[in-house]
Amino acid sequence: MPTTKPRINVVLEKPLHKRVAGLAKRDGVSLSLKVRDLVREAIEIEEDTALAQIAEKREKGFKKSKAVKHSDIW
Repeated sequence: MPTTKPRINVVLEKPLHKRVAGLAKRDGVSLSLKVRDLVREAIEIEEDTALAQIAEKREKGFKKSKAVKHSDIW
């Protein structure tokens, strides 16, 4: 049965393919599912890194005198 999900063809070096295949076998999933999961994890890491950079920038520009007090919010 054909799938409606988009597909991506990826070319991996032999050592990398062997490593991913080993992870898939260890986890008892198909190679395709393992690659999907690894891509998801990589995207989450990228997002976390971007958010951390935004937080650092905000921390550097933080001025206590301009901060909103807890009692003012609640």
